[in-house]
Amino acid sequence: MVLLILTAVVPGQMNKEASARAMGKWKDRTGTEKIVMIITHGLIMPGLILYSIFVPLKLGTIWLYAGLPISFLGLAMSFRAGIDFAKTPPDKLVTTGAYRISRHPIYFGTLLCFAGTGIACASWVFLLCAAIWMTSFHFGVKDEEQFLLKQYGDAYREYMERTPRWIGIQRLDRH
Repeated sequence: MVLLILTAVVPGQMNKEASARAMGKWKDRTGTEKIVMIITHGLIMPGLILYSIFVPLKLGTIWLYAGLPISFLGLAMSFRAGIDFAKTPPDKLVTTGAYRISRHPIYFGTLLCFAGTGIACASWVFLLCAAIWMTSFHFGVKDEEQFLLKQYGDAYREYMERTPRWIGIQRLDRH
């Protein structure tokens, strides 16, 4: 989603190869990946975006002041990662910028954005949906990483060793 937005917002940064690489070929995805994509991209993410339009912010509360910076941090991380992804040639592994601190910074940034919005709105429903969305992605990235291991081999294996899947969680995400 971030990459699609970047196509319109950052002309010249996005190319067809990066877009195709981001979306992948549906036929090349495993059963688990397809299920995760349908749940996360087809149901939960659109639902959260739609719900965020209608749920009111808790103006003048600590919830707003705590949630908005988290949400903006997540948005900034996702956009930065999208730019890093788009600038990298399709035959190269993306390891710069936000990809230095997380193997999946777009997903992590989106989680921060959703969590921050849930906090700013003081909505436990929004936070619960964000947690379900991230849990689904956690299982989906394992298939994605297997695909990347096949595509990039030892280069991706070395990247996995030095970069955590999620920021700050180095030892818990061992392959």
